[in-house]
Amino acid sequence: MQEPRRIWLPSTVAQANHRPSHVEQLFEPVGERSQRCSPNVVAVEDEEIGVIEHDLTHLELSFLTAKMTGGHGDAGTSGKMAKLKLFLHKSENRICADCSAPDPKWASANIGVFICVKCSGVHRSLAIQHVLSVTLDKWTDNEVDSMIEIGGNSHANAIYEAFLPEGCRKPRPDCTQEEREKFIRSKYELQEFLEPSLRIVSNQSSDPGKHAGSASHSDGSMSEVGMIEYIGILNVKVIGGTNLAIRDMSSSDPYVVLTLGNQKAQTSVINGNLNPVWNEELKFSVPQQYGPLKLQVFDHDMVSKDDLMGEAEIDLQTMINAAAAFGDPELLEDMQIGRWLKSSDNALTRDSAVVVAGGKVKQGVSLKLQHTESGELELEMEWMPLDM
Repeated sequence: MQEPRRIWLPSTVAQANHRPSHVEQLFEPVGERSQRCSPNVVAVEDEEIGVIEHDLTHLELSFLTAKMTGGHGDAGTSGKMAKLKLFLHKSENRICADCSAPDPKWASANIGVFICVKCSGVHRSLAIQHVLSVTLDKWTDNEVDSMIEIGGNSHANAIYEAFLPEGCRKPRPDCTQEEREKFIRSKYELQEFLEPSLRIVSNQSSDPGKHAGSASHSDGSMSEVGMIEYIGILNVKVIGGTNLAIRDMSSSDPYVVLTLGNQKAQTSVINGNLNPVWNEELKFSVPQQYGPLKLQVFDHDMVSKDDLMGEAEIDLQTMINAAAAFGDPELLEDMQIGRWLKSSDNALTRDSAVVVAGGKVKQGVSLKLQHTESGELELEMEWMPLDM
């Protein structure tokens, strides 16, 4: 009979029949721990190790998060992000789930895998994916909890690669974009490597749907979109409008639509307000070949076609080129790195500065709406290059 594997555990963990409700029961001051929790070698069977390691992971995350956030790890966003980053540093999560590139900084939050920059571009093209940066994006409590509950890359791959055909090789970090896109689409969208009884693939391409705050692909096939190589993420905060045009009897019900290539996103509708405040963030994937960000304001109508209240275009080159020239913004002090000048050829109401603030590249934009009698709009853009 094979000798059981041995692992090191505090004696209190080995003797416990269930996980304690308070982390303090395990992690005591050094003086007390030296008397009560001296390490013992505990023999366990192979099948028990997974359960013990799972419990230890959650205990370590809870304890270390509490230490990093002053004992309030689960109370706020900082605690959740600390917990997420600790989870990212587990050995299985230190390589991309799809191509094994080291040090992934992106994640598919609903699938539960950590992925590299190059794979994240393909993941973002799939309607079933919700891709976030571990270091740049704001995560909700539910998104963090979902990542941890799934268990990380090895647990997710045990499901999505359970029936990987013999001879089928996963892409390498230096593979071509076509190889990367084909594997990721087969793995997640077509579910070709999933246990047959678990597959729920539609015969038609998924429609990401139209809702405020998310960019959807409005034209072109998903296959074509997946072949696009993205250079960064553009986060646009629609702050508000002033003196917008009247399209109803005495007011309007405005909302903003932003379009970048075949991606489109919109804000919520604010009823009966010519000076609306949205403070809503819309996100886009920016391809290597990009054009201007197009903005339109509409008046929502319940019984007829929505009326246009004005439009404008935003040139992204100034911000993207300035960011590329100055490099990693996290290494820079707060400073101005570029400026988009007001002219008769654009819709700016004043010059628009590109700045580094808090380690992020941002640009505030004030626009006078075109092809309408009145109205201005305030935006704040943030640029997150994928090669960081």
